[in-house]
Amino acid sequence: MEEQRDERDGEERTEKRETAGKRKKGNWLESFVIAFSMYSRIPMPRMEWTEAGMQYALCFFPMIGIVIGAAVCAFVWISDRAGLGKIAVCCIGTALPLLITGGIHMDGFLDTTDAHSSFADREKKLEILKDPNTGAFAVIGCGVYLLLYVSAWSELRAGAFPAAGSIYVMTRALSGWSVVGFPKARKNGLASTFASGARERTVKRTMILWWILGMAFLVYFAGWIPAVLLAAAELLVFWHYHRMAMKEFGGMTGDLAGYFLQSAELVMYLVLAGYGLLVR
Repeated sequence: MEEQRDERDGEERTEKRETAGKRKKGNWLESFVIAFSMYSRIPMPRMEWTEAGMQYALCFFPMIGIVIGAAVCAFVWISDRAGLGKIAVCCIGTALPLLITGGIHMDGFLDTTDAHSSFADREKKLEILKDPNTGAFAVIGCGVYLLLYVSAWSELRAGAFPAAGSIYVMTRALSGWSVVGFPKARKNGLASTFASGARERTVKRTMILWWILGMAFLVYFAGWIPAVLLAAAELLVFWHYHRMAMKEFGGMTGDLAGYFLQSAELVMYLVLAGYGLLVR
C-alpha cells in the first residue's frame, strides 16, 4: 500500500511539474501575442488576455522595434536597387513605423502635445489626455514632427542603415522601462494596466538588456562616436520625459510613454543625420 501511495504521489508531482512547465510556456506565448496585438497592427492569433499573460507582455515590446527596423532597412535596400526617388524614400520611410504600429505611439504624442501646450493645471491636463478630440496644438505638432522626420531622412546616407534600425529597439526599451519604473499619474489607464500586471523586476532587467543589445548593434554597424551621440540624445529626452511627467502630470501615463518614444525616435534620427553631415 505504501509503495502504491508513493508511486501515485510521484506521478502527481510529475504531472504538476509538466503542467507548470506548459503553463509557463503558455504565459510567455500569450505575453508575446498581447504585446504585438497591443502595440502593432501585425496579425496575431486571437487569445484571451489573462493576468498570467500580462506579466511578461512588456518584455516583448522591443521586439516590435526589431520588426520595424528590419522593415525599414529592407525598404531602403529595395528602394536603392529600384532607383526610387529621394522624396518617395523619405516619405515612405517616415510612414512605415506608423503603418506597422497603427500610430498608437503617435496618438500619445499628439495627446501629450495638446495637454502640454495648454498650460493648464495638472487635473485639466490629465483630462485633455483622455479627450478623444484632437486639438489645434496636436495638429500643429503632428505637422512639425513629420516635416522634421522627413528632413532627417533626406540627410541620411546609405551607410546609416542598418544601424538606424536599432533606434526602434532602444526607444521601446526605455519606454517599456518607464511603464513599470515611473510613478503613475492615474490608477486606471493603459500604462497602469500593464504595470500592475507586469513582473516589475523581470521587465526592468529585460528592458535594460534590450537597450544594451540595441546599443551593441549600433556600435557594430555605425561605430562608437555615433552610437554614443545617439545614446546620449535618447537619455536626454528620457530625462526630459521624466521631469515633465512628474512636474506637469504627477506621473506617467500611456500617452506620455508614447510621447517619449516618438520624441526620442525623432531626436535620434536628427542626431544621426547631423553626424552624417559633419563627416561627409
